[in-house]
Amino acid sequence: MSLRTSTDKDTGVAVVTLDRPERLNAIDLDMARRLVDVWRELRFDDSVRAVVLTGAGQRAFSTGIDRSAVVPQPSSPYMQDDPLLTIGPKANDLWKPVVAAVEGMACGGAFYLLGECEFLVAGADAVFFDPHTTYGMVSAYESVLMAQRMPYGEVARMMLMGTAERISARRAYEIGLVSEVTDTGGALEAAVACAKVVAGYPAAGVQGTVRALWAAKEAARAAGFAQAPCLVSLGNLPAERQAELFAGRSAADPRVR
Repeated sequence: MSLRTSTDKDTGVAVVTLDRPERLNAIDLDMARRLVDVWRELRFDDSVRAVVLTGAGQRAFSTGIDRSAVVPQPSSPYMQDDPLLTIGPKANDLWKPVVAAVEGMACGGAFYLLGECEFLVAGADAVFFDPHTTYGMVSAYESVLMAQRMPYGEVARMMLMGTAERISARRAYEIGLVSEVTDTGGALEAAVACAKVVAGYPAAGVQGTVRALWAAKEAARAAGFAQAPCLVSLGNLPAERQAELFAGRSAADPRVR
């Protein structure tokens, strides 16, 4: 099973866990479909008033799309099928607050999820990076989402430096990407504690606040996303060349800042 959901009816908090630790919680097509189903199911479960999203194990929250996933594409640059566009709570019209608990790596396609959470809590070992440019790909959707959570210079550096650098939990806190840093392994407990507080408030006011916050961002997000398909089509290397770059990647440790 690629996804687990547990609900505490007493507190009103559901925990959604990306559950492929052997693959660093990479998102395959099954997990992508299950995420859509889970968010839409939570819309109808009035016993759930807040959600925590996390990844199984300590090595990674998620490393984005599984490289083994095969997604056929139309030949037109104006039409692309991206299975990650619909995996987030907002994309599925869920306006209950979602708090992310991040341990280990969060990179690439993980930002489709983190970009649609209200705030992030991270363990001290958490690191954030985007590998797209290293392997000859345009970071389009990820860049748009992170540009709404981080200062421009920081998100530009993260995207352009690729796999050479990783943002530490401490630095992520300093720039506002993360709202709290815990001891390693403590992110889930801290995120659940926050979610319990929020779930204890009247739901209508909480959900209206979430919707208002998202309204402040969604126009810019829509404009950025509208450019993404053509930019990806123009800028991505052929798939076989991307695979060559990935296979020949450096074994050197990245700089963590």
